[in-house]
Amino acid sequence: MKSTRIVKQILSHYEGETPGVKANLNRMLMTGKLGGTGKMIILPVDQGFEHGPARSFAPNPEGYDPHYHYQLAIDAGLNAYAAPLGPLEAGADTFAGQIPTILKVNSANSLMSGTAGKNQAITASVDDALRVGAGAIGFTIYPGSDSAIDMMEEIVEMRKEAAAKGVATVIWSYPRGEAITKEGETAIDVAAYAAHMAALLGAHIIKIKLGTDHLMLPEAKTVYESEEIDIATQAARVRHCVQSVFNGKRIIVFSGGAKKGANSVFDDARAIRDGGGNGSIIGRNSFQRSKPDALEMLGKLVDIYKGKA
Repeated sequence: MKSTRIVKQILSHYEGETPGVKANLNRMLMTGKLGGTGKMIILPVDQGFEHGPARSFAPNPEGYDPHYHYQLAIDAGLNAYAAPLGPLEAGADTFAGQIPTILKVNSANSLMSGTAGKNQAITASVDDALRVGAGAIGFTIYPGSDSAIDMMEEIVEMRKEAAAKGVATVIWSYPRGEAITKEGETAIDVAAYAAHMAALLGAHIIKIKLGTDHLMLPEAKTVYESEEIDIATQAARVRHCVQSVFNGKRIIVFSGGAKKGANSVFDDARAIRDGGGNGSIIGRNSFQRSKPDALEMLGKLVDIYKGKA
């Protein structure tokens, strides 16, 4: 597979990585309608664990079938498709080699009590990723949770094994837990901190939520104000998060969150593009729409990241 100058430049920042990891990153960056641009759109379908099947798929019942998501990612020309073990196994043979995949190796669920703490169970392995042909593992950490240290230690070990076997690592870094207020989960100081933590842990691709202009941490607020860090617009906040992942030397994508109006999705993408982010990882805002609507929306997102819209 060829590699463009932009992609080669991105990969050059991953010094010391194994050729296998770089090959898998190259494949994701060179696949689909954004291939070669340095921008990415990834389809994540791990919401069934977190929210249950009806909340995830009833708005578009075709989504109950794992094959639907593989085909949606392929037809939309996306860079990759991410899912837990079961859905990837359900289509690994039919769609072998047609779309890069990311195996989500830990998950939470909403049936646990509120006193259980914010944590995720490990539900798959690096060897599972190799078996189903996935080029990367995906792992969620919850900065701010009392379980965060355990989660970080788990991904450090899994990342080490994955890199040795040529598999890349994607970290979902979602501030959540006992030390984080609800407003603080998307506060820009916390979002940038979470992104930086993922980079420090060795993530090759970092997934975070878009930040608001709220500042949760008093010590951080003092610095933001004294140094006049620009967080006034969404694009400025994206730019700050990009700066926080080694001055843009790590791939960073932003989640779409719950289903919302298409114009809001497009506005988010423009802010990500203008702030220097690498793209979107967009699940419910795509697979909860009918396929024609999803393809139309994803097509416009591609145009936005190409600077055409």
